[in-house]
Amino acid sequence: MKKIDFEDINLVPNKCIVNSRSECDTSLKLGNFTFKLPVVPANMECVINEDVAINLASNGYFYIMHRFGVEPTSFISKMKGLNLVASISLGVNEDSYQMIEDIYLASVVSGDLYLPDFITIDIAHGHSIKMGKMLKFIKEKLPTVFVIAGNISTQEAVKDLEDWGADALKVGIGPGSSCTTWPSTGFGSRNCQASTVYNCSLVATKPIIADGGIRVPGDISKSLALGATMVMVGGMFSGFKDSPGHLVNVDGKMKKEFWGSASQFQSGKSNRIEGKKLLIDYKERSILDELKYVEECLQSSISYGGGKDLSAFNSVSWI
Repeated sequence: MKKIDFEDINLVPNKCIVNSRSECDTSLKLGNFTFKLPVVPANMECVINEDVAINLASNGYFYIMHRFGVEPTSFISKMKGLNLVASISLGVNEDSYQMIEDIYLASVVSGDLYLPDFITIDIAHGHSIKMGKMLKFIKEKLPTVFVIAGNISTQEAVKDLEDWGADALKVGIGPGSSCTTWPSTGFGSRNCQASTVYNCSLVATKPIIADGGIRVPGDISKSLALGATMVMVGGMFSGFKDSPGHLVNVDGKMKKEFWGSASQFQSGKSNRIEGKKLLIDYKERSILDELKYVEECLQSSISYGGGKDLSAFNSVSWI
């Protein structure tokens, strides 16, 4: 199909069937859990930390903890001890295999206290041999855990990752504001994230999490209408008073740092860099305040779509 991004399309209204937008239900089920919104803050160190994860989970929102400097078994046991969802990230290198082995051994000894509910395998190019090996390893060691895998951007990748055992797929390569994959390599879904999500949804049988390129709440609604089950948001969920990014003063105006996971700032490397650090305007409110605003926007979208819940987006057309 023609290359399109979110600003290239408009959703077409259907007849409203609710008396008030507040009647519209934005919740969804993922794995064995129901969450308030089909939205998850990006698993980036400048977007989420342990305190934010606890706050999100305590209030019924899905989260994915980042994988940088996190000791998985300790984090899982803490979340389980608080009777909260345990959702972690890892990569595909040897240290991640050891993490899975540690989780497996701890769960054998102590049961579900050390067993995560969700694992996200989070790498820049998810359609890879290393992804296939990691998916197989996790499914052998921890068969009951819901596994999200990515990132990908093609129909072939969707089919392969589903065949390899992924329970959900993260779609989007390089569309985020802090990512430099596209200008560095020429590859990715920058400027065509909308059509990428749509194309992948045509062959997917598992949930798609559209990741990147979200600038306004309407882009979330468009992602859902294009076939996503959930949407991951980075820059739009940074800069808040509880965001982990460092607070800096720039000519008398307060900013918070926002950086890509493949940036030199994150990785400490000076080669094969595919991310950068940005400064985001500081906002004197919390991530929960923003999620409430997004919920209200989605309720309005559902009413325009002619439904009462997220299934309304299944019948929304776009031009």
